[in-house]
Amino acid sequence: MTKTESDETLARQAASGSASAFRELLQRHYDRVFRVVYSVVRNQADAEDVTQEIWAAMPSKLRHWRGTAQLTSWLHRIALNAAKDSLRRSASRARTVAGYTEVQKLSLGESADTQARLSWLQSALETLSDDLRATAALTLGEEMNFAQAAEVLGVAEGTIAWRMSEIRKRLKILASKDSDYGKEALA
Repeated sequence: MTKTESDETLARQAASGSASAFRELLQRHYDRVFRVVYSVVRNQADAEDVTQEIWAAMPSKLRHWRGTAQLTSWLHRIALNAAKDSLRRSASRARTVAGYTEVQKLSLGESADTQARLSWLQSALETLSDDLRATAALTLGEEMNFAQAAEVLGVAEGTIAWRMSEIRKRLKILASKDSDYGKEALA
């Protein structure tokens, strides 16, 4: 293979599987492709990555080259398209990361707020009598209905209804004396 062979001849040979023709094209045009990509992405590492991806895919791309345009024009078009695709992917990733970060911040804020409310509620429930705490544990914690809680505690269903009313009343009193968490915990 001589250095005088045209790019187009080398491209046809490389498309037919000639490794030496492909190496020659790579040597002739790698830097050119890199410069085009870099001019779009403006980041050395990204430009290197995109250029390597282009050349890794080049053997199959050469099989589709029709030879209607100069090889260098065709390579420029491939480089520009790949660079623009890279920018779009980067922008999409940035939007996704920004969205996820915002959701995570909100979630952490809600989680901290929820934790503070639960902590207040736990402290408030500890001030109740054993009977009221047991009723709250079954109806609120275990989500039992009044009949189920009454059966477990061995009391009448009306007693459970009265206890729940008493629990709400006492928690409201504590909330009015306490922090905003107490008021929100009861909402």
